[in-house]
Amino acid sequence: MLDINDLKFDSRGLIPAIVINDDSGEVLMLAYMNRESLKISLEKKLTCFWSRSRQELWLKGETSGNYQHIKQIKADCDRDTLLIYVKPDGPACHLGNDSCFVDDLMPRESESHEKFTLCGLMDLIKGRKSEPVEGSYTSYLFAKGLDKILKKIGEESSEVIIAAKNDKKEAIYEISDLVYHMLVLMAEMNIDIKDILKELASRHVIDKKVKQEKMTS
Repeated sequence: MLDINDLKFDSRGLIPAIVINDDSGEVLMLAYMNRESLKISLEKKLTCFWSRSRQELWLKGETSGNYQHIKQIKADCDRDTLLIYVKPDGPACHLGNDSCFVDDLMPRESESHEKFTLCGLMDLIKGRKSEPVEGSYTSYLFAKGLDKILKKIGEESSEVIIAAKNDKKEAIYEISDLVYHMLVLMAEMNIDIKDILKELASRHVIDKKVKQEKMTS
């Protein structure tokens, strides 16, 4: 564990802080902190910065309501830059964008799947539930209800088993179908992806503790 005194502030008493969405991993913004704003951030578990233009402390969200709840703070190897993982209440950018980094200087050549995230798919599925779209298969499942969703999960599970005995490519296809229908079930039951991650993480901690106990016994 580092202490504030272990950090390297520049000649102006500032240290750059890169803010990251803890759920998606998206970089939200870059701002600066001094010792006082960092202490406030640690105490309130809300991001507080030093405004270089206004020369004053700036508690993010104090006027907009878009607070950033801090989940973790890490320093780089030189201890002169911070990574701050947050759960945001709203957009990070004053222009209303989720992230301040939206303009491409050099567009990335990437495959479509590299921009895809399960969180993004989950948001889309939730949207089909709250605002049904005519002709949407997802909206159709929600309209039919829990029993229909569970039936589809049963069918897809069987297809995964059969595919796994035959071919890897086929298995990937069927697993993808199953994952999608599982997300639909989660949305129907108001279960978030982070709830599953939290449960899996707790099992990892227990498993690690058991292994340590076996090693010491």
